[in-house]
Amino acid sequence: MRLLSISAGKVMPLFGSHHPNYSRVASAINKQSMSNLASPAPVEITRLGVAGDEQADLSVHGGIEKAIYVYPIEHYAFWNDLLSRETKKPVDLALGAFGENFTIEGLVETEIFIGDQMQIGGLQFTVVKLREPCFKFNAKMGYKGAAKAMLQSGFSGWYLRVNQTGTLAAGAAIQVLPGQRLTSVADQNQALFNRGEQKNLWD
Repeated sequence: MRLLSISAGKVMPLFGSHHPNYSRVASAINKQSMSNLASPAPVEITRLGVAGDEQADLSVHGGIEKAIYVYPIEHYAFWNDLLSRETKKPVDLALGAFGENFTIEGLVETEIFIGDQMQIGGLQFTVVKLREPCFKFNAKMGYKGAAKAMLQSGFSGWYLRVNQTGTLAAGAAIQVLPGQRLTSVADQNQALFNRGEQKNLWD
């Protein structure tokens, strides 16, 4: 298990036609890789996440409890195929495409539990919760079914709390330190999807 990329982004207008009340909305979902295997530059990690990263809506992203968003590289092939099919044009997503701060390899939602700790390089983090996609994700992906597809697939990624500040670079090894292991990120994802189905949120 290893860290493949560290990404950050600034708040800027996000255009999309995937929500009835918004044609233009602020978002920092467009993130750029600052450290990757080709260029493993050290990046400062603070209590609020990657230095220089921003969030447009602190009620749903960012803060101490959602400082870092993690997404597995293993899911990129699924999204490239889905979006290429739905948008009728070739899609090859760049690292950070889901608005994640850490793109990782070797660990997915069924294997990580709320309360587990992740040791990444010399820093330690706690797994807090899954990522809940919204209409901004649909707009970013250019596909109105993206949020539903994220929950239906179980490929949600998860948020981390920063327990130890310092610097990290791409290529750092990841170790999981298990907590109580009562609820996996995949369990949370399935529960959220089921609630959406009952309320017909995905129709």
